[in-house]
Amino acid sequence: MRQTEEPEHTHVDSDMNTDYQIGQDNIVGKLGPFGFDIHNRVFAISALASIIFIVLTLVFPEQAGSIFQSVVNFSTGTLDWYFMIVVDFFILFSLWLVVSPYGSVRLGGADARPEYSYLSWFAMLFTAGIGIGLLFFSVLEPVYHANVSLPLSVLPPFGEDGALNPDAIPEASALGLAGTFLHWGIHGWAVYVVMALALALFTYNKGLPFSIRSVFFPVFGDAVWGWRGDIIDILAVFSTLFGLATALGLGAQQANAGMNFVFDLAVNTTTQVIVIVLVTAVALVSVWRGLDGGLKKLAEMNMILAMLFFFFVLFAGPTLVGLDGFWTGLVTYVKELIPLSAPFGREDDAYRQSWTIFYWAWWVSWAPFVGMFIARVSRGRTVREFVLCVLLIPSLFIFIWMGVFGGIALDQLYADPESSLVKDYVIDNYRPELSVFGMLNELPLADVTSVLAIILALIFFVTSSDSGSLVIDTITAGGKVDAPRPQRMFWATVEGLVAIVLLIGGGLSALQAGVTATAIPFSIVMLVMCYTITKALKGELRRIRG
Repeated sequence: MRQTEEPEHTHVDSDMNTDYQIGQDNIVGKLGPFGFDIHNRVFAISALASIIFIVLTLVFPEQAGSIFQSVVNFSTGTLDWYFMIVVDFFILFSLWLVVSPYGSVRLGGADARPEYSYLSWFAMLFTAGIGIGLLFFSVLEPVYHANVSLPLSVLPPFGEDGALNPDAIPEASALGLAGTFLHWGIHGWAVYVVMALALALFTYNKGLPFSIRSVFFPVFGDAVWGWRGDIIDILAVFSTLFGLATALGLGAQQANAGMNFVFDLAVNTTTQVIVIVLVTAVALVSVWRGLDGGLKKLAEMNMILAMLFFFFVLFAGPTLVGLDGFWTGLVTYVKELIPLSAPFGREDDAYRQSWTIFYWAWWVSWAPFVGMFIARVSRGRTVREFVLCVLLIPSLFIFIWMGVFGGIALDQLYADPESSLVKDYVIDNYRPELSVFGMLNELPLADVTSVLAIILALIFFVTSSDSGSLVIDTITAGGKVDAPRPQRMFWATVEGLVAIVLLIGGGLSALQAGVTATAIPFSIVMLVMCYTITKALKGELRRIRG
Protein backbone atom coordinates (compact mmCIF):
# COMPACT_ATOMS: atom_id res chain seq x y z
CA MET A 1 0.00 0.00 0.00
CA ARG A 2 1.35 3.46 -0.84
CA GLN A 3 0.31 7.07 -0.95
CA THR A 4 -0.48 8.54 -4.34
CA GLU A 5 2.86 9.43 -5.95
CA GLU A 6 1.78 11.66 -8.81
CA PRO A 7 -1.53 13.31 -7.96
CA GLU A 8 -3.27 15.32 -10.61
CA HIS A 9 -2.63 19.06 -10.23
CA THR A 10 -5.53 21.46 -10.18
CA HIS A 11 -5.66 24.69 -12.18
CA VAL A 12 -6.67 27.37 -9.70
CA ASP A 13 -8.17 30.80 -10.13
CA SER A 14 -6.40 33.81 -8.69
CA ASP A 15 -9.04 34.36 -6.01
CA MET A 16 -9.10 30.70 -5.00
CA ASN A 17 -5.42 30.06 -4.30
CA THR A 18 -4.64 26.59 -2.97
CA ASP A 19 -1.82 24.09 -3.17
CA TYR A 20 -4.22 21.16 -2.92
CA GLN A 21 -3.71 18.39 -5.46
CA ILE A 22 -6.49 16.01 -6.49
CA GLY A 23 -5.94 12.67 -4.81
CA GLN A 24 -3.19 13.83 -2.47
CA ASP A 25 -4.95 12.23 0.52
CA ASN A 26 -5.77 9.05 -1.37
CA ILE A 27 -4.43 5.60 -0.66
CA VAL A 28 -3.58 3.56 -3.74
CA GLY A 29 -2.92 -0.16 -3.65
CA LYS A 30 -4.16 -3.64 -4.39
CA LEU A 31 -6.37 -6.05 -2.48
CA GLY A 32 -5.81 -9.38 -4.17
CA PRO A 33 -6.43 -8.93 -7.90
CA PHE A 34 -8.36 -5.68 -7.39
CA GLY A 35 -6.83 -2.23 -7.30
CA PHE A 36 -8.16 0.65 -5.25
CA ASP A 37 -7.71 4.42 -5.12
CA ILE A 38 -9.64 5.82 -2.17
CA HIS A 39 -9.74 8.91 0.01
CA ASN A 40 -8.38 7.49 3.23
CA ARG A 41 -10.91 9.03 5.62
CA VAL A 42 -14.05 9.59 3.54
CA PHE A 43 -14.10 6.07 2.11
CA ALA A 44 -13.24 4.35 5.40
CA ILE A 45 -15.84 6.18 7.49
CA SER A 46 -18.57 5.96 4.83
CA ALA A 47 -17.99 2.27 4.17
CA LEU A 48 -17.71 1.30 7.83
CA ALA A 49 -20.80 3.27 8.85
CA SER A 50 -22.80 1.74 5.96
CA ILE A 51 -21.81 -1.79 6.96
CA ILE A 52 -22.66 -1.13 10.64
CA PHE A 53 -26.06 0.27 9.62
CA ILE A 54 -26.79 -2.78 7.44
CA VAL A 55 -25.79 -5.28 10.14
CA LEU A 56 -27.66 -3.57 12.99
CA THR A 57 -30.84 -3.22 10.93
CA LEU A 58 -30.73 -6.91 9.98
CA VAL A 59 -30.06 -8.02 13.57
CA PHE A 60 -32.64 -5.72 15.18
CA PRO A 61 -35.34 -5.16 12.52
CA GLU A 62 -38.18 -4.36 14.95
CA GLN A 63 -36.16 -1.83 16.91
CA ALA A 64 -34.90 -0.32 13.67
CA GLY A 65 -38.46 -0.04 12.38
CA SER A 66 -39.51 1.82 15.52
CA ILE A 67 -36.59 4.24 15.19
CA PHE A 68 -37.34 4.80 11.50
CA GLN A 69 -40.97 5.65 12.26
CA SER A 70 -39.89 8.10 14.97
CA VAL A 71 -37.58 9.85 12.51
CA VAL A 72 -40.42 10.15 9.99
CA ASN A 73 -42.81 11.53 12.60
CA PHE A 74 -40.26 14.10 13.79
CA SER A 75 -39.26 15.19 10.29
CA THR A 76 -42.75 15.52 8.86
CA GLY A 77 -44.58 16.66 11.98
CA THR A 78 -42.03 18.96 13.65
CA LEU A 79 -39.72 20.12 10.85
CA ASP A 80 -42.32 20.47 8.09
CA TRP A 81 -42.05 24.29 8.19
CA TYR A 82 -38.26 24.07 7.94
CA PHE A 83 -38.20 21.92 4.80
CA MET A 84 -40.80 24.09 3.09
CA ILE A 85 -38.96 27.33 3.87
CA VAL A 86 -35.63 25.87 2.70
CA VAL A 87 -36.95 24.67 -0.67
CA ASP A 88 -38.94 27.88 -1.20
CA PHE A 89 -35.71 29.77 -0.56
CA PHE A 90 -33.89 27.72 -3.20
CA ILE A 91 -36.51 28.79 -5.77
CA LEU A 92 -36.21 32.46 -4.82
CA PHE A 93 -32.42 32.21 -4.90
CA SER A 94 -32.51 30.60 -8.36
CA LEU A 95 -34.87 33.25 -9.75
CA TRP A 96 -32.75 36.01 -8.23
CA LEU A 97 -29.73 34.66 -10.13
CA VAL A 98 -31.72 34.85 -13.37
CA VAL A 99 -32.63 38.55 -13.01
CA SER A 100 -29.35 39.66 -11.39
CA PRO A 101 -26.18 40.67 -13.26
CA TYR A 102 -24.72 37.29 -12.19
CA GLY A 103 -26.90 35.66 -14.84
CA SER A 104 -24.41 36.71 -17.53
CA VAL A 105 -21.54 34.73 -16.00
CA ARG A 106 -20.57 31.77 -18.16
CA LEU A 107 -19.73 28.39 -16.61
CA GLY A 108 -16.13 27.73 -17.56
CA GLY A 109 -15.18 31.34 -18.24
CA ALA A 110 -16.00 33.97 -20.84
CA ASP A 111 -14.54 31.92 -23.72
CA ALA A 112 -16.22 28.62 -22.81
CA ARG A 113 -18.86 27.23 -25.16
CA PRO A 114 -21.39 24.43 -24.62
CA GLU A 115 -20.19 20.90 -25.35
CA TYR A 116 -23.69 19.69 -26.24
CA SER A 117 -26.51 20.96 -28.44
CA TYR A 118 -29.72 22.10 -26.79
CA LEU A 119 -31.46 18.86 -27.80
CA SER A 120 -28.74 16.64 -26.31
CA TRP A 121 -28.49 18.81 -23.21
CA PHE A 122 -32.25 18.79 -22.63
CA ALA A 123 -32.34 15.00 -23.02
CA MET A 124 -29.60 14.60 -20.44
CA LEU A 125 -31.32 17.01 -18.04
CA PHE A 126 -34.44 14.89 -18.31
CA THR A 127 -32.69 11.59 -17.70
CA ALA A 128 -30.65 13.01 -14.82
CA GLY A 129 -33.35 13.48 -12.23
CA ILE A 130 -36.10 11.18 -13.47
CA GLY A 131 -36.33 7.62 -12.33
CA ILE A 132 -38.81 5.16 -10.94
CA GLY A 133 -41.03 8.04 -9.81
CA LEU A 134 -42.53 8.45 -13.30
CA LEU A 135 -44.01 4.97 -13.01
CA PHE A 136 -44.65 4.69 -9.29
CA PHE A 137 -46.34 8.06 -8.70
CA SER A 138 -47.88 9.13 -12.04
CA VAL A 139 -51.24 7.49 -11.28
CA LEU A 140 -50.96 7.21 -7.52
CA GLU A 141 -50.48 10.89 -6.70
CA PRO A 142 -53.18 12.59 -8.81
CA VAL A 143 -55.82 10.09 -7.68
CA TYR A 144 -54.74 10.08 -4.03
CA HIS A 145 -54.45 13.84 -3.75
CA ALA A 146 -57.81 14.41 -5.46
CA ASN A 147 -59.63 12.02 -3.14
CA VAL A 148 -57.71 11.40 0.08
CA SER A 149 -54.95 13.89 0.98
CA LEU A 150 -56.85 16.83 -0.58
CA PRO A 151 -54.39 19.75 -1.12
CA LEU A 152 -55.64 23.07 0.29
CA SER A 153 -58.48 21.09 1.92
CA VAL A 154 -60.57 20.89 -1.25
CA LEU A 155 -63.98 19.18 -0.98
CA PRO A 156 -63.62 15.41 -1.60
CA PRO A 157 -65.56 13.91 -4.54
CA PHE A 158 -66.62 10.89 -2.47
CA GLY A 159 -68.72 11.69 0.61
CA GLU A 160 -68.68 9.84 3.92
CA ASP A 161 -71.38 7.50 2.61
CA GLY A 162 -69.21 6.68 -0.42
CA ALA A 163 -71.54 8.47 -2.82
CA LEU A 164 -69.93 10.42 -5.63
CA ASN A 165 -70.57 14.17 -5.76
CA PRO A 166 -70.12 15.19 -9.43
CA ASP A 167 -69.92 18.89 -8.53
CA ALA A 168 -66.74 18.29 -6.50
CA ILE A 169 -64.90 16.41 -9.26
CA PRO A 170 -63.50 19.30 -11.37
CA GLU A 171 -61.84 21.22 -8.51
CA ALA A 172 -60.60 18.10 -6.73
CA SER A 173 -59.12 16.66 -9.93
CA ALA A 174 -57.45 19.96 -10.83
CA LEU A 175 -55.88 20.28 -7.38
CA GLY A 176 -54.91 16.61 -7.34
CA LEU A 177 -52.95 17.14 -10.54
CA ALA A 178 -51.54 20.49 -9.38
CA GLY A 179 -50.48 18.91 -6.08
CA THR A 180 -48.61 16.25 -8.03
CA PHE A 181 -46.95 18.87 -10.23
CA LEU A 182 -45.79 20.70 -7.09
CA HIS A 183 -43.80 17.66 -5.97
CA TRP A 184 -42.17 17.09 -9.37
CA GLY A 185 -41.80 20.64 -10.66
CA ILE A 186 -39.60 23.67 -10.15
CA HIS A 187 -39.25 23.27 -6.37
CA GLY A 188 -37.30 20.05 -6.72
CA TRP A 189 -35.32 21.24 -9.69
CA ALA A 190 -34.34 24.39 -7.77
CA VAL A 191 -32.63 22.06 -5.29
CA TYR A 192 -30.66 20.57 -8.19
CA VAL A 193 -29.86 24.06 -9.53
CA VAL A 194 -28.09 25.01 -6.30
CA MET A 195 -25.98 21.85 -6.16
CA ALA A 196 -25.14 21.67 -9.87
CA LEU A 197 -24.36 25.38 -10.20
CA ALA A 198 -22.07 25.29 -7.17
CA LEU A 199 -20.12 22.31 -8.50
CA ALA A 200 -19.87 23.80 -12.01
CA LEU A 201 -18.66 27.19 -10.77
CA PHE A 202 -15.97 25.91 -8.44
CA THR A 203 -14.77 23.25 -10.87
CA TYR A 204 -14.87 25.08 -14.22
CA ASN A 205 -14.40 28.69 -13.15
CA LYS A 206 -12.28 28.34 -10.02
CA GLY A 207 -10.21 25.31 -11.02
CA LEU A 208 -10.92 23.31 -7.86
CA PRO A 209 -11.46 19.51 -7.71
CA PHE A 210 -14.82 18.14 -8.85
CA SER A 211 -15.89 17.55 -5.26
CA ILE A 212 -18.62 18.91 -3.02
CA ARG A 213 -16.09 20.06 -0.44
CA SER A 214 -14.58 22.41 -3.05
CA VAL A 215 -17.74 24.52 -2.91
CA PHE A 216 -16.87 25.47 0.68
CA PHE A 217 -13.40 26.83 -0.06
CA PRO A 218 -14.61 30.44 0.41
CA VAL A 219 -15.74 29.52 3.93
CA PHE A 220 -12.90 27.31 5.19
CA GLY A 221 -10.01 28.04 2.84
CA ASP A 222 -7.39 25.28 2.72
CA ALA A 223 -8.94 23.76 5.85
CA VAL A 224 -11.68 22.39 3.58
CA TRP A 225 -9.23 19.67 2.48
CA GLY A 226 -9.13 18.45 6.09
CA TRP A 227 -11.75 17.09 8.48
CA ARG A 228 -14.28 19.84 7.70
CA GLY A 229 -14.37 18.77 4.08
CA ASP A 230 -14.45 15.11 5.13
CA ILE A 231 -17.66 15.74 7.06
CA ILE A 232 -19.24 17.48 4.06
CA ASP A 233 -18.33 14.65 1.69
CA ILE A 234 -19.47 11.95 4.14
CA LEU A 235 -22.82 13.71 4.50
CA ALA A 236 -23.06 13.79 0.70
CA VAL A 237 -22.32 10.05 0.53
CA PHE A 238 -25.08 9.17 2.98
CA SER A 239 -27.51 11.62 1.45
CA THR A 240 -26.98 9.99 -1.95
CA LEU A 241 -26.98 6.48 -0.54
CA PHE A 242 -30.33 6.80 1.22
CA GLY A 243 -31.91 8.77 -1.59
CA LEU A 244 -30.98 6.00 -4.02
CA ALA A 245 -32.02 3.27 -1.60
CA THR A 246 -35.48 4.84 -1.46
CA ALA A 247 -35.76 4.78 -5.25
CA LEU A 248 -34.52 1.19 -5.37
CA GLY A 249 -36.94 0.11 -2.65
CA LEU A 250 -39.89 1.71 -4.45
CA GLY A 251 -38.72 0.15 -7.71
CA ALA A 252 -38.61 -3.31 -6.13
CA GLN A 253 -42.10 -2.85 -4.71
CA GLN A 254 -43.49 -1.79 -8.07
CA ALA A 255 -41.76 -4.57 -10.01
CA ASN A 256 -43.05 -7.11 -7.49
CA ALA A 257 -46.57 -5.67 -7.73
CA GLY A 258 -46.45 -5.86 -11.52
CA MET A 259 -45.34 -9.48 -11.38
CA ASN A 260 -48.26 -10.18 -9.07
CA PHE A 261 -50.65 -8.39 -11.42
CA VAL A 262 -49.46 -10.22 -14.53
CA PHE A 263 -48.07 -13.52 -13.24
CA ASP A 264 -49.80 -13.82 -9.83
CA LEU A 265 -46.44 -13.82 -8.04
CA ALA A 266 -46.72 -13.21 -4.29
CA VAL A 267 -46.26 -9.65 -3.05
CA ASN A 268 -44.02 -9.76 0.02
CA THR A 269 -40.68 -8.55 1.33
CA THR A 270 -38.94 -11.80 0.38
CA THR A 271 -39.84 -11.39 -3.28
CA GLN A 272 -38.79 -7.74 -3.22
CA VAL A 273 -35.44 -8.68 -1.69
CA ILE A 274 -34.90 -11.23 -4.47
CA VAL A 275 -35.74 -8.55 -7.05
CA ILE A 276 -33.19 -6.17 -5.49
CA VAL A 277 -30.52 -8.88 -5.43
CA LEU A 278 -31.07 -9.84 -9.08
CA VAL A 279 -31.20 -6.26 -10.34
CA THR A 280 -28.13 -5.30 -8.30
CA ALA A 281 -26.33 -8.20 -9.97
CA VAL A 282 -27.26 -6.77 -13.38
CA ALA A 283 -26.10 -3.34 -12.20
CA LEU A 284 -22.73 -4.84 -11.25
CA VAL A 285 -22.34 -6.16 -14.79
CA SER A 286 -23.24 -2.71 -16.13
CA VAL A 287 -20.69 -1.09 -13.81
CA TRP A 288 -18.00 -3.51 -14.96
CA ARG A 289 -18.72 -2.77 -18.62
CA GLY A 290 -18.16 0.93 -18.01
CA LEU A 291 -20.09 4.04 -18.99
CA ASP A 292 -20.21 3.48 -22.74
CA GLY A 293 -20.72 -0.27 -22.67
CA GLY A 294 -23.11 -0.33 -19.71
CA LEU A 295 -24.88 2.76 -18.40
CA LYS A 296 -25.08 4.63 -21.72
CA LYS A 297 -26.72 1.72 -23.55
CA LEU A 298 -29.15 1.04 -20.71
CA ALA A 299 -30.10 4.72 -20.55
CA GLU A 300 -30.74 4.84 -24.31
CA MET A 301 -32.87 1.69 -24.13
CA ASN A 302 -34.77 3.10 -21.18
CA MET A 303 -35.49 6.36 -22.98
CA ILE A 304 -36.88 4.55 -26.05
CA LEU A 305 -39.06 2.20 -23.99
CA ALA A 306 -40.34 5.09 -21.84
CA MET A 307 -41.38 7.07 -24.93
CA LEU A 308 -43.12 4.05 -26.47
CA PHE A 309 -44.92 3.43 -23.20
CA PHE A 310 -46.03 7.06 -22.86
CA PHE A 311 -47.34 7.39 -26.41
CA PHE A 312 -49.20 4.09 -26.17
CA VAL A 313 -51.03 5.26 -23.04
CA LEU A 314 -51.75 8.65 -24.64
CA PHE A 315 -53.19 7.29 -27.90
CA ALA A 316 -54.70 4.01 -26.67
CA GLY A 317 -56.50 5.82 -23.87
CA PRO A 318 -58.81 8.82 -24.21
CA THR A 319 -56.24 11.14 -25.79
CA LEU A 320 -58.09 14.41 -25.24
CA VAL A 321 -58.73 13.49 -21.60
CA GLY A 322 -55.02 12.88 -21.09
CA LEU A 323 -54.03 16.16 -22.72
CA ASP A 324 -56.69 17.99 -20.73
CA GLY A 325 -55.20 16.48 -17.57
CA PHE A 326 -51.87 18.06 -18.45
CA TRP A 327 -53.35 21.46 -19.26
CA THR A 328 -55.75 21.60 -16.31
CA GLY A 329 -53.01 20.52 -13.92
CA LEU A 330 -50.58 23.09 -15.32
CA VAL A 331 -53.02 26.01 -15.11
CA THR A 332 -54.05 25.09 -11.57
CA TYR A 333 -50.42 24.57 -10.55
CA VAL A 334 -49.46 28.07 -11.71
CA LYS A 335 -52.54 29.57 -10.09
CA GLU A 336 -52.09 27.79 -6.73
CA LEU A 337 -48.28 27.71 -6.61
CA ILE A 338 -47.95 30.20 -3.75
CA PRO A 339 -50.69 28.67 -1.52
CA LEU A 340 -49.27 25.17 -2.13
CA SER A 341 -45.77 26.41 -1.24
CA ALA A 342 -46.78 28.23 1.94
CA PRO A 343 -45.25 26.74 5.11
CA PHE A 344 -47.80 28.26 7.52
CA GLY A 345 -51.55 28.72 7.81
CA ARG A 346 -52.31 25.34 6.27
CA GLU A 347 -54.93 22.79 7.30
CA ASP A 348 -54.08 20.10 4.72
CA ASP A 349 -51.67 18.19 7.00
CA ALA A 350 -52.31 14.85 5.26
CA TYR A 351 -51.05 16.31 2.00
CA ARG A 352 -48.34 18.64 3.25
CA GLN A 353 -46.74 16.55 5.99
CA SER A 354 -47.17 13.05 4.59
CA TRP A 355 -46.23 13.91 1.01
CA THR A 356 -44.62 17.31 0.40
CA ILE A 357 -42.07 17.08 3.20
CA PHE A 358 -40.99 13.59 2.12
CA TYR A 359 -40.48 14.89 -1.40
CA TRP A 360 -38.46 17.92 -0.35
CA ALA A 361 -36.21 15.65 1.71
CA TRP A 362 -35.92 13.21 -1.20
CA TRP A 363 -34.90 15.96 -3.63
CA VAL A 364 -32.24 17.17 -1.18
CA SER A 365 -30.96 13.60 -0.79
CA TRP A 366 -30.68 13.21 -4.56
CA ALA A 367 -28.97 16.59 -4.98
CA PRO A 368 -25.34 15.35 -4.86
CA PHE A 369 -26.15 12.53 -7.27
CA VAL A 370 -28.10 14.54 -9.85
CA GLY A 371 -26.20 17.79 -9.28
CA MET A 372 -22.87 16.19 -10.16
CA PHE A 373 -24.31 14.83 -13.39
CA ILE A 374 -25.93 18.11 -14.42
CA ALA A 375 -22.72 20.02 -13.66
CA ARG A 376 -20.70 17.66 -15.86
CA VAL A 377 -22.84 18.31 -18.94
CA SER A 378 -23.44 22.07 -18.49
CA ARG A 379 -20.06 23.66 -19.10
CA GLY A 380 -20.30 26.67 -21.39
CA ARG A 381 -23.84 27.74 -20.43
CA THR A 382 -24.49 31.11 -18.85
CA VAL A 383 -25.88 31.11 -15.33
CA ARG A 384 -29.17 32.57 -16.57
CA GLU A 385 -29.50 29.99 -19.34
CA PHE A 386 -28.52 27.19 -16.96
CA VAL A 387 -31.01 28.10 -14.23
CA LEU A 388 -33.98 28.66 -16.55
CA CYS A 389 -33.44 25.46 -18.51
CA VAL A 390 -32.82 23.25 -15.48
CA LEU A 391 -35.91 24.63 -13.75
CA LEU A 392 -38.31 24.55 -16.70
CA ILE A 393 -37.40 21.90 -19.29
CA PRO A 394 -37.48 18.74 -17.13
CA SER A 395 -40.46 20.09 -15.17
CA LEU A 396 -42.47 20.54 -18.36
CA PHE A 397 -41.77 17.00 -19.54
CA ILE A 398 -42.79 15.57 -16.16
CA PHE A 399 -45.98 17.64 -16.18
CA ILE A 400 -46.92 16.21 -19.58
CA TRP A 401 -46.26 12.61 -18.46
CA MET A 402 -48.03 12.86 -15.11
CA GLY A 403 -50.83 15.02 -16.47
CA VAL A 404 -51.65 12.42 -19.13
CA PHE A 405 -51.38 9.40 -16.83
CA GLY A 406 -53.16 11.14 -13.95
CA GLY A 407 -55.89 12.62 -16.14
CA ILE A 408 -56.71 9.25 -17.70
CA ALA A 409 -56.69 7.50 -14.31
CA LEU A 410 -59.03 10.10 -12.78
CA ASP A 411 -61.37 9.77 -15.76
CA GLN A 412 -61.47 5.98 -15.28
CA LEU A 413 -62.13 6.41 -11.57
CA TYR A 414 -65.12 8.72 -11.87
CA ALA A 415 -66.60 7.02 -14.94
CA ASP A 416 -67.16 3.76 -13.07
CA PRO A 417 -66.12 3.87 -9.39
CA GLU A 418 -67.62 0.45 -8.60
CA SER A 419 -65.35 -1.49 -10.93
CA SER A 420 -62.33 0.82 -10.98
CA LEU A 421 -59.10 -0.92 -10.01
CA VAL A 422 -57.54 2.52 -9.57
CA LYS A 423 -60.08 3.23 -6.83
CA ASP A 424 -59.41 -0.15 -5.23
CA TYR A 425 -55.62 0.24 -5.25
CA VAL A 426 -55.37 3.94 -4.33
CA ILE A 427 -58.46 4.81 -2.25
CA ASP A 428 -60.07 1.69 -0.79
CA ASN A 429 -57.19 -0.70 -0.01
CA TYR A 430 -54.15 1.48 -0.75
CA ARG A 431 -51.73 -0.64 -2.72
CA PRO A 432 -49.75 2.22 -4.28
CA GLU A 433 -47.32 0.00 -6.16
CA LEU A 434 -50.27 -1.40 -8.17
CA SER A 435 -51.81 1.96 -9.10
CA VAL A 436 -50.32 2.26 -12.60
CA PHE A 437 -51.31 -1.34 -13.37
CA GLY A 438 -54.88 -0.53 -12.37
CA MET A 439 -54.93 2.23 -14.97
CA LEU A 440 -53.33 0.01 -17.63
CA ASN A 441 -55.92 -2.69 -16.98
CA GLU A 442 -58.62 -0.58 -18.63
CA LEU A 443 -56.57 0.09 -21.77
CA PRO A 444 -55.97 -2.31 -24.69
CA LEU A 445 -53.13 -4.89 -24.46
CA ALA A 446 -53.01 -4.57 -20.67
CA ASP A 447 -50.86 -7.67 -20.24
CA VAL A 448 -48.27 -6.41 -22.75
CA THR A 449 -48.10 -2.89 -21.34
CA SER A 450 -47.93 -4.22 -17.78
CA VAL A 451 -44.90 -6.32 -18.71
CA LEU A 452 -43.37 -3.25 -20.36
CA ALA A 453 -43.96 -1.27 -17.15
CA ILE A 454 -42.16 -3.99 -15.16
CA ILE A 455 -39.21 -3.89 -17.57
CA LEU A 456 -39.07 -0.09 -17.34
CA ALA A 457 -39.09 -0.25 -13.54
CA LEU A 458 -36.23 -2.75 -13.56
CA ILE A 459 -34.12 -0.74 -16.03
CA PHE A 460 -34.72 2.45 -14.01
CA PHE A 461 -33.54 0.38 -11.07
CA VAL A 462 -30.30 -0.67 -12.82
CA THR A 463 -29.43 2.78 -14.21
CA SER A 464 -30.04 4.43 -10.82
CA SER A 465 -27.77 1.93 -9.10
CA ASP A 466 -25.05 2.24 -11.74
CA SER A 467 -24.99 6.04 -11.94
CA GLY A 468 -25.41 6.41 -8.18
CA SER A 469 -22.42 4.17 -7.49
CA LEU A 470 -20.37 6.31 -9.89
CA VAL A 471 -21.21 9.49 -7.94
CA ILE A 472 -20.54 7.95 -4.52
CA ASP A 473 -17.28 6.49 -5.79
CA THR A 474 -16.20 9.91 -7.11
CA ILE A 475 -16.85 11.45 -3.68
CA THR A 476 -15.05 8.68 -1.76
CA ALA A 477 -12.13 8.70 -4.22
CA GLY A 478 -11.24 12.30 -3.41
CA GLY A 479 -12.83 13.75 -6.55
CA LYS A 480 -11.25 11.31 -9.00
CA VAL A 481 -13.53 10.22 -11.82
CA ASP A 482 -11.40 7.31 -13.03
CA ALA A 483 -11.02 5.23 -9.86
CA PRO A 484 -10.87 1.41 -10.23
CA ARG A 485 -14.19 -0.19 -11.18
CA PRO A 486 -14.29 -2.60 -8.20
CA GLN A 487 -14.88 0.44 -5.99
CA ARG A 488 -18.01 1.34 -7.95
CA MET A 489 -19.10 -2.29 -7.72
CA PHE A 490 -18.66 -2.12 -3.95
CA TRP A 491 -20.94 0.91 -3.71
CA ALA A 492 -23.53 -0.60 -6.07
CA THR A 493 -23.64 -3.59 -3.71
CA VAL A 494 -23.96 -1.35 -0.65
CA GLU A 495 -26.86 0.53 -2.29
CA GLY A 496 -28.71 -2.72 -2.85
CA LEU A 497 -28.04 -3.89 0.72
CA VAL A 498 -29.25 -0.61 2.22
CA ALA A 499 -32.46 -0.83 0.16
CA ILE A 500 -32.94 -4.40 1.40
CA VAL A 501 -32.45 -3.61 5.08
CA LEU A 502 -34.73 -0.57 4.85
CA LEU A 503 -37.49 -2.75 3.40
CA ILE A 504 -36.93 -5.36 6.10
CA GLY A 505 -36.77 -2.71 8.78
CA GLY A 506 -40.08 -1.03 8.04
CA GLY A 507 -40.95 -0.77 4.36
CA LEU A 508 -42.00 2.65 3.08
CA SER A 509 -41.68 4.36 6.47
CA ALA A 510 -38.08 3.15 6.70
CA LEU A 511 -37.36 4.43 3.19
CA GLN A 512 -38.83 7.80 4.15
CA ALA A 513 -36.82 7.83 7.38
CA GLY A 514 -33.55 7.19 5.58
CA VAL A 515 -34.19 10.10 3.24
CA THR A 516 -35.34 12.62 5.84
CA ALA A 517 -32.62 11.74 8.36
CA THR A 518 -29.86 12.53 5.87
CA ALA A 519 -31.67 15.48 4.28
CA ILE A 520 -31.86 17.43 7.53
CA PRO A 521 -28.09 18.06 7.90
CA PHE A 522 -27.44 18.16 4.15
CA SER A 523 -30.07 20.86 3.64
CA ILE A 524 -27.99 23.06 5.96
CA VAL A 525 -24.94 22.31 3.81
CA MET A 526 -26.90 23.44 0.75
CA LEU A 527 -27.99 26.69 2.39
CA VAL A 528 -24.33 27.55 2.94
CA MET A 529 -23.75 26.72 -0.75
CA CYS A 530 -25.99 29.64 -1.70
CA TYR A 531 -23.54 31.96 0.06
CA THR A 532 -20.47 30.43 -1.61
CA ILE A 533 -22.17 30.55 -5.03
CA THR A 534 -22.83 34.27 -4.55
CA LYS A 535 -19.24 34.87 -3.46
CA ALA A 536 -17.87 32.98 -6.46
CA LEU A 537 -20.15 34.85 -8.87
CA LYS A 538 -19.04 38.21 -7.45
CA GLY A 539 -15.46 37.29 -8.29
CA GLU A 540 -16.44 36.24 -11.81
CA LEU A 541 -18.37 39.46 -12.39
CA ARG A 542 -15.41 41.55 -11.23
CA ARG A 543 -13.20 39.69 -13.69
CA ILE A 544 -15.64 40.22 -16.57
CA ARG A 545 -15.88 43.94 -15.87
CA GLY A 546 -12.14 44.26 -15.46
